[in-house]
This record gives sequence, structure tokens and C-alpha cells, in this order.
Amino acid sequence: MVHPSKDILRTRGEELKEKRIVLCITGSVAAVQCPEIARQLMRHGAEVFAVMSTMAQKIIQPYLMEWATGNPVVTELTGKIEHVALAGAHVHKAELILVAPATANTIGKIASGIDDTTVTSVASTAFGSKIPIVVVPAMHESMYRHPILDANVQKLKTFGVEFVGPRIEEGKAKIAGTEEILRVVIRKLSASKDFDGMKILVTAGPTLEYIDPVRIITNKSSGLMGIEVAREALLRGAEVTVIYGPGTVTPPAEARVIRVETTTEMYEAVVSELKSQKYDAVIAAAAATDWAPKKPYDFKVSTHKTSALDVRLETTPKIIDVVKKTSPNAFLVAFKAEYNVSDKELVQNAYQRLKEAKAALIVANDVARKGVGFGVETNEIFIIDEKREVVHVPLMTKREAAQTLLDVIADKIEAK
Repeated sequence: MVHPSKDILRTRGEELKEKRIVLCITGSVAAVQCPEIARQLMRHGAEVFAVMSTMAQKIIQPYLMEWATGNPVVTELTGKIEHVALAGAHVHKAELILVAPATANTIGKIASGIDDTTVTSVASTAFGSKIPIVVVPAMHESMYRHPILDANVQKLKTFGVEFVGPRIEEGKAKIAGTEEILRVVIRKLSASKDFDGMKILVTAGPTLEYIDPVRIITNKSSGLMGIEVAREALLRGAEVTVIYGPGTVTPPAEARVIRVETTTEMYEAVVSELKSQKYDAVIAAAAATDWAPKKPYDFKVSTHKTSALDVRLETTPKIIDVVKKTSPNAFLVAFKAEYNVSDKELVQNAYQRLKEAKAALIVANDVARKGVGFGVETNEIFIIDEKREVVHVPLMTKREAAQTLLDVIADKIEAK
């Protein structure tokens, strides 16, 4: 009989379909987050098995994890040799060991090969059977800063263990957010690695231009589309650098992030990156501000002394125009937003811009349409190539749109 708790399997995606994940829980108060971690993994298709240390069981009940996962919970090692059943070198072994939360004590024991708990025994067995291990630390900050702990973390990294977080807040090294853990697990187990070994530069978010020290010109871009592109590229094996304007979306922790404010700063950051290293692709998803005050005020303009303000604007540097000049072999994907135009005009204008920038692809959308563009979680895009062939992506989440865009990019790069 199928456990009722498994009715959430694959309700949010199938990235982890048929993947067996062992969630190893240790004695940190962050263990209270484990039911939600397990449920999120299941919503994306994973079969989750919980293994709890003795101290973890004093924080949350094993019954809770049995409810969360729909599977029996390992609380001790018996004649069933549970650590081997889950992580041994056989055809039914797990695809991933996720130690979350991981205390300083457990990290030290795993690094030293000590097997005196259910969790450390599973980890040691996983090393022998070459199962990937992801560790999510959680402890007081003073413990996290201990040089021996740092040495243990570095030692485990040399053996291929991946660490997620922690978030340093309120004097504590808090467990990473559930969504961040989910993204790392999906990336680790993603079947599609068509960008493996590639270096991709993504621009994302808005830029802003100062009228005076406290007033700005900008647009309503949140940065979500560019960040979803970066996340998808990471999932598919790419090494990603994000040049990020002042957006409202948190970029993925696995990406290298360069923060900028103005269009000129973003322009200069792009040029610097392309000159300093080779990128296979540049995806220019940022909504860079097109106009800037010619002479911004260096003081706050007082409305009590001035009833009208004249501001002369000039165009900002065009970032996509410099990409091919600086890095001729980079696969350039440009973005172009229009307002209240027909599909025909949208494609025509975008194609003209593609030719001017010598881009391989251009992504166009009409931000006047409902649910499209700035400040929303959905998008409708048209992807146009050098031959003017068009892929229309109907209204869907920006995450799904990013997946489709990366599929098109992969096909085009492979064709070349």
C-alpha cells in the first residue's frame, strides 16, 4: 500500500523523479526544518529516506519524519544493516546523501572516518560506494569559525563533498534555506548536463541612474528572468557569473555574482569579464536603463527651493553592442522588451537588433501584455535566431521560460 504522504510526489516538477535521497538528520535545532526539506524534495519527484542520529531524535520525533517521507525512519543500525541497504555498493543504492542539518561534531566525525552514529555510518558507506554527499551545516557562528572545523570542511571538499551555506545571522551559522538546498540537490542529480564545462556570463536585473544623491531613474525589473536563466544554467552543469543590478531576487549561491548599480558599471563589468577570461556564452537578460542624466546633481535638490527641475538626459552605453567586439567567439543571447506592439512588429524589431549586435539569438517580449515582463513571475517570449526562425514560448513561469531558452541555446551551440 502506498503511504498517503506520497500523494505530493512530482506535484511541482520531475527533476528528481525516481531519485533515492537519504536525508541524514543530526542534533541541531535546525532539524525542525527537515520535514519541509523532505517534502520539497518529494514534490520534485524524489523518494526520501530519513536517517536520524540519537540527538536528532531528541529534537524531532521519528514519527514526524515517517509522516513527511512516507518511509520508515532509520534510528539505529540493526541486523538489517540499514547503512548498507541505503548506501552500499549495489543497484538499489541511493543517488545522494544529504546531511541536513550537519553539526560541527558530525562534520568532524565524517572527516575523520568515525562511524559511531547512524548518520556517520551512512556517510562512510557512501564514500565507499561513490555516492555524492551534500552537507548543510548549522551551528553557532563561533563553532563554525573554529579553524579545525574549517580544516575538516576543506578536507571533505577535497573528497568531493559539497557544502551548502550556512547563512550567518544573529550570531549563528543557520541552515541554508529550503529552496537553496533544493536547487543544489537538483543540480547535483540533474540528468541533463548539456552545459557541463561551459562558462556562461549572465547580466540580470535593472540598472539605475542618479538624478541627485537620493533620486534615481530606473525601471520595474525585478531581475527574476535573468536569475532563473542563471539557475537553469547551473543545474545543467555550467560555471556561471552573474553581473547583477539592484534587483529584488536573490541570486543563486553557486554562482559568482558581481554587483553593480548603473548601466556604465554593468557595461564596464561585462567588458572586464570578457577581457579577463574566456566565456562560451553571454546571456544579456538585464533591463539596463537606456537614459541617464547628463549632469547629475551632487547635492539633494530641495523641493522647498525649486518648484520645477530640468534634467537633460543622454543615452547610456549599449552593453550588447560591446560583447562581440570584446569576445568575438562568445555565443551572444540578447534581450529586447517592447511595449504594446503586434507579434510581427515584436519579431521584426528584435531581429533588427539581433543583426546590429551580431547576436546568435535574441529574446523578445511585450511588457504591455498581462503577466509578461517586469514585476511578475511569468513571461511570454519569442526567441529569434540569425535565420529569423522563431520559437514562441507562450505565457508560463519564468523558470519554465528559462528552461526552454536554455534548450534552444544548447541546440544552437551543438549545431555550430
